[in-house]
Amino acid sequence: MTIKSVDEAKSQAKALRAALAGEGTRISHAQALEIVARQNGARDWNTLQARLARAEPRFFRIGEQVRGRYLGQDFTGRVVALSKAGRHYDISIQLDEPIDTVRFESFSNLRRRIGGVVGADGRSPRKTSDGVPQLVVVLPAQGG
Repeated sequence: MTIKSVDEAKSQAKALRAALAGEGTRISHAQALEIVARQNGARDWNTLQARLARAEPRFFRIGEQVRGRYLGQDFTGRVVALSKAGRHYDISIQLDEPIDTVRFESFSNLRRRIGGVVGADGRSPRKTSDGVPQLVVVLPAQGG
């Protein structure tokens, strides 16, 4: 089996460490990462990590123009902050035009910047009360 992502390599190192501990051999997490790297043809963990990071699917980039829906409102904007959070991404978007995030007629809440956690598909795992993702972010070249 070929490892396809950094997360997969880290999981394999964790499993290796646990298996060895079960047999009475204790190694550090760093040692397990080094073993996994060598098993996958890399000279060390840093080399494997760099190779896997380059091969992972492209996601969003800071400064990139995006569009999508936030709390039921369509938007366009630019990615201003981005960080990996486990299997998800924490993303902040500066909107081209403010959107109203309140659905009541009696008041409004205009937002010029939005943020949330999304998966590699651009959809947030958190849902609104009607089951729709709170945030959906799409690169213009990706279509729908």
